[in-house]
Amino acid sequence: MAGLIEAQGIGVTLGGREILAEVDVAVSAGELVGLIGPNGAGKTTLLRVLAGLLRPDRGSVALDGADMRRLTRRSLARRLAYLPQDHAMHWAISVEDLVRLGRLPHRGFGAPFRDADRRATARALATMDVAQFARRPVTELSGGERTRALIARTLAQNPAVLLADEPVAGLDAVHQLELFAHLRRLADAERAVVVVLHDLSMAARFCDRLVVMASGRVRAVGPAAEVLTAETLQDVYGITAHLGAVDGVPFIVPLESLAGGRG
Repeated sequence: MAGLIEAQGIGVTLGGREILAEVDVAVSAGELVGLIGPNGAGKTTLLRVLAGLLRPDRGSVALDGADMRRLTRRSLARRLAYLPQDHAMHWAISVEDLVRLGRLPHRGFGAPFRDADRRATARALATMDVAQFARRPVTELSGGERTRALIARTLAQNPAVLLADEPVAGLDAVHQLELFAHLRRLADAERAVVVVLHDLSMAARFCDRLVVMASGRVRAVGPAAEVLTAETLQDVYGITAHLGAVDGVPFIVPLESLAGGRG
């Protein structure tokens, strides 16, 4: 399936160890896709390849049909935003100035701040519920507040493709739900959203499709109802689980670890 962002035959070897092998992923505009799998499955490495931060040893990545290797960094930054796992901040920049950095690809370094930039910044601050912290240094925020500020920066960028590595880590329940509601809105506005997740219930509830990874390979791709089966959970995660739904909202409760069952 062709997509707004598409990876074909991706292989990555680091330190003599194969991290990804023959990985194919395509995400279309309008999709929210979750990358799931156990620790060490290759999810973060794949996300970094999709973001253009890690060049694969084999295979290629295309953004809207163009080979990513031929795109300038600024052109790529205008179209794609990446939120890493590591949310550490060592520079005491204000939250508002941090979010404004998301506008750099659209106006250039040193260019005046325009009305469109101000609106995008204000909208991102409000969306992630950090407007009240606008003047505070990010170094004084809690971990969850800092995560929301960094997500606001990527939203201010207004990307066609958003790649986020465990964006709900450190967020409380209400902000997790609000973040996923916004990611859902972004996808519905014809953007491609890819999220690395460990919360299987969130993945089943909000994602259009899931890419299940284990040992550097894609083990299953499809809607949650098709790929999050008892057999897949046992094979990939090495667990038994209860799969259910409340008022149509799916949930997954891990029950037992199975020795030697991890893929």
